[in-house]
Amino acid sequence: MNIETAVKTITEAIKKDESFKESYKANIAMAFKDEYARKRKEKSNINYSDIHEIANNAADNFLELWCK
Repeated sequence: MNIETAVKTITEAIKKDESFKESYKANIAMAFKDEYARKRKEKSNINYSDIHEIANNAADNFLELWCK
């Protein structure tokens, strides 16, 4: 299976299966929430630059968990 086919398969599954979509949504949201909590331990005031860092770290965390 090539990447294009795999992406189309996942995209169609997300469109058709609400519980599958919700599971991805929950995992993405929790990756962001966890990373935000880590950052809040470091500093109390979160700024735009921090949000950018948090979002990128959360995306990395999500993909690492997904690819295990």
